[in-house]
Formats: sequence, structure tokens, C-alpha cells
Amino acid sequence: MIEDNKNKIKTENKTDKNTVSNNIDIRNITGKNTDGKNVEKSKNKKKRNRKNLMHSRLHGHTAFYFKLPMYFAILLLPVVIWTYSNDVQAGFVLSIAVTFYLIFSIGFFYYSRNRYLQELVDFAMDYTQVQKKLIKGLELPYGLVDKNGKFLWGNTALNEICEGSSFKNISEVFPEINKESLEFKEDEKEKPFSYMTYNSRTYRVEFNRINVDEDFGSENRENEDYLVAIYLFDETEIKRLTKENIEQKMVAGLIYIDNYDDALESVEDVRRSLLIALIDRKINKYFSAYDAVIKKLEKDKYFIVIKQKYVSVLQSNKFSILDEVKAVNIGNEMAVTISIGLGVNGEEYAQNCEYSRVAIDLALGRGGDQAVVKDGEKIYFYGGKSKQVEKNTRVKARVKAHALRELLETKDKVLIMGHKIGDIDSLGSAIGIYRATQAINKPAHIIINEVTSSIRPMLDLFLESDEYDEDMFIKSEEAMEIVDNATAIVVVDVSRPSYVECPEILSKSKDIVVLDHHRRSSDTIENASLSYIEPYASSASEMVAEILQYFYDGIKIRPVEADAMYGGIMIDTNNFANKTGVRTFEAAAFLRKCGADVTRVRKLFRDSFDDYKAKAKAIGSAETFNDIYAMAVCPSEGIESPTVLGAQIANELLNIRGIRATFVLTEHNNKIYVSARSMGDLNVQLIMERLGGGGHLDTAGTQLENVSISEAKNILKEVVTKMQDEKEI
Repeated sequence: MIEDNKNKIKTENKTDKNTVSNNIDIRNITGKNTDGKNVEKSKNKKKRNRKNLMHSRLHGHTAFYFKLPMYFAILLLPVVIWTYSNDVQAGFVLSIAVTFYLIFSIGFFYYSRNRYLQELVDFAMDYTQVQKKLIKGLELPYGLVDKNGKFLWGNTALNEICEGSSFKNISEVFPEINKESLEFKEDEKEKPFSYMTYNSRTYRVEFNRINVDEDFGSENRENEDYLVAIYLFDETEIKRLTKENIEQKMVAGLIYIDNYDDALESVEDVRRSLLIALIDRKINKYFSAYDAVIKKLEKDKYFIVIKQKYVSVLQSNKFSILDEVKAVNIGNEMAVTISIGLGVNGEEYAQNCEYSRVAIDLALGRGGDQAVVKDGEKIYFYGGKSKQVEKNTRVKARVKAHALRELLETKDKVLIMGHKIGDIDSLGSAIGIYRATQAINKPAHIIINEVTSSIRPMLDLFLESDEYDEDMFIKSEEAMEIVDNATAIVVVDVSRPSYVECPEILSKSKDIVVLDHHRRSSDTIENASLSYIEPYASSASEMVAEILQYFYDGIKIRPVEADAMYGGIMIDTNNFANKTGVRTFEAAAFLRKCGADVTRVRKLFRDSFDDYKAKAKAIGSAETFNDIYAMAVCPSEGIESPTVLGAQIANELLNIRGIRATFVLTEHNNKIYVSARSMGDLNVQLIMERLGGGGHLDTAGTQLENVSISEAKNILKEVVTKMQDEKEI
């Protein structure tokens, strides 16, 4: 018993939270000693405990220290025996001395033991009372509840937080602390801490399980086997300072004027300086209101530094500077647009600058007139509602063509691929790159896994011709076997790695070329040796047709190859009705000179009778919502390429008067494919991006998994309605 009390005292001397909770007298916690009767009962029980302790035996180190003189007397017995063997008289004297020493030690032990025990118990009792006062006045808010949240006891600091309110359950004061948060697993002593706010203060809350012995009156609380100690750590200042530190971080940004030269050419010479001054004033005034530092790098480029706390403000107002700059008009025929790229939460300021560069590249690659915020791995897009303006200059196409030739000439072979479920634009642009490789005598292969009905007529022309190698078209398995470091990979009509025919092959070569006319997304193919992404182009076939004109002097394109690229332009522009610019017709004229036949191409892409009936059925069952949107479901049963047919139906629905955007849903390969189209005055790309897809302002799409057609329709309606209410489209 003495040993147990000693251990108890040692435990009570600890100041950590577990010791404090374990030393609380359960009788005091329950409040049963508040009246005189209970107080007297408590005192009597303490006396009985003192009496029991007095009659306890000593154990452990304490008993050893008291009995040490007796043990030492016993150790002297061999010395006495040895002395007797040498000198009897001396041995006799020594034995008498040892006997007296032993008797004295035993008498001292039994005489002093009770007095020692009494002083030890008195010290323990006094120390316990002192410790209770310390716990009660502890600055750390601390309390005990049962596993159902019933409040049992709290120290002064906790009562002050609760403002002396009388409550029965802890959840009445702190709603975040409920029964579920107080549940412990069998092998769990502590639960992960959590945060809560009370009276404008932020607290870190920790829970500790306390097992209750039967000796401490647990019979008064039926079906309870543990209590929960609650600790509140006030971290209001820590949170405030942490937030303030984050808000004071510097964010780097880049601002580019998208159409600087074109806008100046559209205004009179005497007004050009005024237009530039107005744009400068708009940009400086807008960002100066957010305590930003603005530095003009070039005539159409700005560098800004702004505190991170203002980034959320810019995001909340959707970067209104985009619309303010477009509103500048002093007679210029073309509205001025800007692109903004911000880098946030980089480990260093240099990394924020790199993030801003990536962000501005994304903004420009998506057509400009938008802001992009790169926050670590996350990317946020704002704006991008206006239609891209076609650039009349071909300088960029010529530069890219020369760079492409230099890269391909250093490689042994070339692998070309488009996107999954390829269409005629993907095939046509791949055929154009194949012709470029043949012009410089480089072996090339086009990767096609699934042959759809939309490309089969054109593909058969190449497969049946003796002028092309048998291995001109290969599958992904064959491509993986022949790819090496001396192989160039050219990706056409797609820039997202997950959408290409063979995503695995991208990691097998260091030299990757990307040619695409879709707006960039956050998961664009990285580390491309050459990237040519122009969202204003009508199709990838148009881009390749321009490249071929500068790739090799006197390059000869065969009529069937010209037909493939012409067909790609024709399909993507819906027979030159959508997204068609001057350069689109120039590319078509170039292909006509190379032997493309319009009638022959149209015959290749006529619908089958089954496709025509399916198209009529889908259009007949189409529905409208919000007055300006049309939605239809394309049947997939018995249709070889339902996704292609769905895109055609979406184009057909645009001919309905009053409809500004159309959506066609197609179930294929356990996925829901959505084709979205508009007349150019409504950005369907932003809608599809909300659903994980992408595309152009007037042509976009996405794929939905693990949903039915009816669920997909409801999801689409909710997203469109929400974006319309928020004026994001």
C-alpha cells in the first residue's frame, strides 16, 4: 500500500494533461461534497484512508532503505565466523557488537516506521490539496464530460470561457463537440485535435480518454466505462498571425495586351498615343487600388507584384479589369483585350515568377482575354468569354515549320498520333505530318487503335493504295515496341496527355511535338520540344496545311492527302459555316491546288441510312431549357460511331431559331459523351470545363463516367443554369 501511495504521489507530481486528468477526485467532480453532509462524509473517508495507510507494509525502495542496516548486520556474519577461526576472544567480542547492532537496527526500524508513514501520508494529503488548487486555477481551460457529453466538472478558466453559464451538456456551449466526437475506439487513448470558434476566439480542442475504476464511484453512472478530458488551447493570435503572414506574401503577375498592334492599326495615328495612355491608366488605376507595384516591361507587357490577400478579392470580382480594358474606345474598330497570369503560393518568390509565366502562357494559349491563377498545382481560369481574333500574319506558322523540320531531321523515325476515337481532322492532320516526313525521307507511322465510321472511308483509300507502306498505320502495342530515344513523337489535334491514342508512349521519348487548335487546359502535355497551339485556327488540318507550305520548298502533296486535310477543315467548320477566317479559306485554296476535290470529299462523308434515321430521331426528341438551350440524346444502339453522330446532331440543332447553344448526350463504352455547340456568342468551352472537358468557344465536349443519361442531363442543366445566373457564360 505504501508503495502504491508513493507511486501515486509521483504520478501527481507530473504536470502534463494526462496526469492532471487522472488525479481529479471523481467525488469532487460530481459535486457531491457541496453540502455539509457530504463534506463530513468525505472527511471521515479520508481519515479511514489515513488509518489504512498507517497499517500498511512498506514495499520497494522505501522498505529497502529502512532494512539496509539489518542487511548490513547479516553481511557481517561471515566476518565474525572468520574472526572466530583465528582468535576466539576477538570473535566473541565482535559477535557481541554485531548482535547489539542488529537489535538496534530492528528496534529502530519498528519504532520509526509508524512515524515515517504518518509524515508520508500527511505530506501526500497536503500535496494533493495543493495540486487540486493548482488544477482549479490552471490557465489552460480544462474539463471533464462523460461519453455522452454530459458536463461533470470544469476549472476556473473553462468556466470563464463559458461565462458562468449553467448547462448540462457540453454541446450546449460548443455545438462542434457532439457525441460522435467523444467516441473512442478500444485501443485509442487520444483523438486527433480539431478547431472550433466560440465568442470570436479560435480554440484547438483535444480529447483524452480516462478510464474509471470501480473504486471511484462509477456505480453512480450506469453503463459508463470512461470519461473524456477536454482541453481548449486558445490559438486565436496564432491563427491571426499565420493568416497575416500568408496575406503579406508577394504574388508575381504578368499582364499582356493580346492585340496591341492590331488595335493600334484600327485607330487614327493621332489617337494611338491616347489609346495607349488610356490602357496604361486603366491597368495602373485598377491594380494601384490593391497596393500593387506595376512595372511596364515592354510596350504591351507589364509585371506586377501584389500581396496575396488581394488575390481573393480579384478572384471574387472575376478580374473586372478584363472588361474595363475592353470598354476603352476612342474610335478604334477593334476592342483591346488583355491576358493576366498570377503565380501564388510558390516556395520562393522565383517560383511565383515561374508560376506567373506558366499562367500567362495558358491564358494566351486559350485565346487571351482572360486571367489565369496558378496556385501550386491548382489552376483557376477567369474570363475568356470573347471570341478569339484571327491573326492575319503567317510568321509564326513559318517559324514553327522550320523548327519542326530541324527537329525531325535529327531523328531516325517519327510516330504520329491524334486523339482517341479519332475524327477526320485528327486523321487529316496526321496525314499532313506524314507527308512532311516523307519529304525529308524519314520513316513514319500513324498510331490508330479504333477505326470509326467517320474515318473508315478515308482510311480505306490509303490502305488500298500501293503507294503507301503497309505499316503506315499501326496500333499502340506496335508503337511501344519500336519507340526509342531516336524517335520523334508528333501529337496532332489534341494537347491533353490523357486523350491521345497512346499516353504511355509520351514518356518514352524526349522529343515531342504538339500541334493543336483547341484551347489549352491545365493538364497540357508538358516538356514538349515544340508546341504550336493556336485556338483561333479552325482545325488542326488548317494548321498543318500552313506548315506544309513552309516546311519544304516544292513539297508535293498527293490528291488523296489533300482530300484528307480538306475534309478535316470541312468537318470542323461545319462546311465552312463556323469558326472560319481568312486563313481558313487560304488553306483550303492551297489544298485545292494540290488536288483536293470538294465533291469527292463530300461523297466520302455522307451518312448511312441508319445514321440518318438516328439523327432524325434525336432531333425529333430534342428539348429546350432556359429558352436558349437545346438538348438531345443520340441513340447509340446499332450506330458504329455514335459520338461523331452526336456532334453532327449538335450542329444541326443550331439551325433552330432562338437557340444559342446545343448539347447532345451519347452513351458509348460505358461513358456519357457530351457534344456542345454554339453560334459563337456563348462560350460552351467554359461549360464543358466545369464538367472536366474543354474545346473551343463554340465547339466543345466532355465525358462523364458512372452516371446515367438522365443523371447527366440533370447535371448539365444545373451547371448551365448556375453559370448563367453567375454571368460566367
